[in-house]
Amino acid sequence: MTTSIPPTGLPPTLGVLLAGGLARRMGGGDKPMRTIGGRTILERVIARLSPQCDGLILNANGDPARFATFGLQVVADDVPGFPGPLAGILAALEWTAANRPEIEWVLSAAGDCPFLPRDLVARLHAARARENAQLAVAASGDQSHPVIGLWRVALRDELRHALVVEDLRKIDRWTARYPLATVTWPAEPLDPFFNANTVEDITAAERLAALDAAS
Repeated sequence: MTTSIPPTGLPPTLGVLLAGGLARRMGGGDKPMRTIGGRTILERVIARLSPQCDGLILNANGDPARFATFGLQVVADDVPGFPGPLAGILAALEWTAANRPEIEWVLSAAGDCPFLPRDLVARLHAARARENAQLAVAASGDQSHPVIGLWRVALRDELRHALVVEDLRKIDRWTARYPLATVTWPAEPLDPFFNANTVEDITAAERLAALDAAS
């Protein structure tokens, strides 16, 4: 697990990078392992979030050895059937409760978003505190990105019940149950939540990487 020194004044927050997708639109494999500008997407995500979090873990299924070079603790889903990112978030909340009990908040981020904001954690926490919300999610332009958000570790049992007993799968159905803060970033000239879903997206990301480097 990576360690870092997060900004002072923020609640301790563990970051989880969600890398459980099957990348069907890219022909299979791990999307975060694709390369943009000579660096893997996962390297870019780690570099962007490490300064903002009190450590990072990786949610992925299958053989964890394929991620060994990144030095992250790999935490697999324990809800069967690949139920989606909520299962990864649950795995992260439960791992945090067991291994980092001093931490009350987990930031989730898609492992295929190479241009995440440098102020992601700070702005989400500020909005959550300002609005007295239980959760906070990111948005850009007019699109919400519920997979990128802050989650209270104390809600893990309620999330497990929703997943296992209620068979709930959509994140926005889960977040609708709680006071929710939404923080919006501009989508131009670069959407910080651009994600690489297709081979064409990788080509576009090469161009966007130059914009990101200049920002």
